[in-house]
Amino acid sequence: MKSGLHHLLCALCLVWCPLGFSAEVSTPVSLVFAGDIVLDDAAGEMIRRGEDPFADFASFFQGADIRIGNLECVVATTGSAGDKNFTFRAHPRTLPILKRHFDAMALANNHSGDFGRQAFAEMLGLLKQSDIGQFGGGHDLSGAHTPLIIERKGMRIALLGYSEFMPRSFEADYNAPGIAWSEDEQVVADIKKARAVYKADLVIPVMHWGWENEPTSNARQRQLARTMIDAGADAVIGGHPHVTQEIEHYQGKPIIYSVGNFVMKETDNANQRIGWVLRLQLDKQGVRSFDTRVAQINVDGIPQLGRNIASPCWNRGQSGVRQCWNSD
Repeated sequence: MKSGLHHLLCALCLVWCPLGFSAEVSTPVSLVFAGDIVLDDAAGEMIRRGEDPFADFASFFQGADIRIGNLECVVATTGSAGDKNFTFRAHPRTLPILKRHFDAMALANNHSGDFGRQAFAEMLGLLKQSDIGQFGGGHDLSGAHTPLIIERKGMRIALLGYSEFMPRSFEADYNAPGIAWSEDEQVVADIKKARAVYKADLVIPVMHWGWENEPTSNARQRQLARTMIDAGADAVIGGHPHVTQEIEHYQGKPIIYSVGNFVMKETDNANQRIGWVLRLQLDKQGVRSFDTRVAQINVDGIPQLGRNIASPCWNRGQSGVRQCWNSD
């Protein structure tokens, strides 16, 4: 009887399943991305005391297959502060807490180089020792433009990171450590290389771009996002403005222009104290859905999960982004 039922199901599959497709539905890979993270000052002091600034989001991160954030500071003991209004350097003791919640960090931003190339190189070594992946930075220019490949559930996902915000002196050189800068021709080549050479199923660039406190993307952000998707990117995730910006779709692929802050004490208005933690559901066709959780950031820069607050979400096939109420 069981054998007869098996043959019947196989016959039905041959009739009803499109040619080249399996009757099995692949399990999506979930990728969570959190915005700007600075681990000096109050957050660093919490960690020194044995506390966890990420605690309120721990279960949300734990439920994801891949956890990514933008590390908006250098983690080092060496170097000297550059001539800037704000310079951020966190102690290496912060790395075990970072490892608890994140698999990899984006490094291409305007604070990774705050304490010079020596400190940046030290951070690269510390991240490797802590088994925390990184992208958007490297010991030389080639390394900074090399994708981080993360494999989950038989899917290879390439992550690339770029900065568009000064100082450009943080950019890696052919023989010097630093970050990746987003020259259009190079970005296009990197995306194509991620597929052709690194055999990525999906490619996701993470951008540090736009103007601070602007709630809407500018023309440069929109142009570059479309260029990346035309080159083969499956989604574009952005940050740096310190506030959230709009989400749109181009060629059916999502562009999240800015998720805002996540752990950030240096805020000066209410909009900077609201961020999104983004969750993408991925399959080999790209992003099948996404949702967000609101991070309510207190005056010490520590995020609290905003419960029963509507925030953006989307499912493949929908014409636009909608608002979802999240109770967790």
